[in-house]
Amino acid sequence: MAAACTPAAGAMVEIGSFKGKSTVVLATVARHYGLGHVVAIDPHTFDNPELAAHRAEPGASSFETFLRNLEAAGVADNVEVHRALSTNIAPHWTRPIRFLWIDGNHTLAGAKADFDGFMPHLVPGGIVAFHDALHLFSGPIRVFVDNVLCSGRFGAAGFVGSIAWAQFRPEDGMLFRSQRAALERRARRLLPYVEGDRKLRRVENLRYKLVRSRIPHAAVTPQFWAAQLQGPPQS
Repeated sequence: MAAACTPAAGAMVEIGSFKGKSTVVLATVARHYGLGHVVAIDPHTFDNPELAAHRAEPGASSFETFLRNLEAAGVADNVEVHRALSTNIAPHWTRPIRFLWIDGNHTLAGAKADFDGFMPHLVPGGIVAFHDALHLFSGPIRVFVDNVLCSGRFGAAGFVGSIAWAQFRPEDGMLFRSQRAALERRARRLLPYVEGDRKLRRVENLRYKLVRSRIPHAAVTPQFWAAQLQGPPQS
């Protein structure tokens, strides 16, 4: 919904593709609505500690599987592939962005680098979204809380499932201050649990889940989405 209905012009940029699940969804939306190509940025290596659970051999890659999945879904022609780190692409990026999907390295340094590298190109009205913001990773939730919810340059914001999203409104973002502040107070309570990307023990993990449950993150209807993006909440 965010990719299809964002009221702004520009590219859809995905940082972190892995085997292409989100890439296929975004490219299907782009093809259906005539929104151009999805820019998919990922080095497709298993060097990242987050992917250790896949137990890949050193030097293994997800790239061939990624390409096969794009072909199988019929969207290969709708994806502009960059097999590289986002930090290699960002210094040379010049195009406006309407939808920025951050799902790369989930450490604080990694998520912050993705955000800082491409955020200057997000156009007013565009959407930035972080995957896994309500999972046990330090990066997505911390960047969302500190650099989005606490910034007067953003308007409507929220969580859907594990995804955090916000609309870039540099001209009137302060009109949404109370909405963002209420969400920020709840989301900030998660930060001590994800600091250092450590594994939580049983009791601590239960406390984390309790805090997380108090953050609104249910699916939204198209009507709710449209109302959020049309303007500031009425007092």
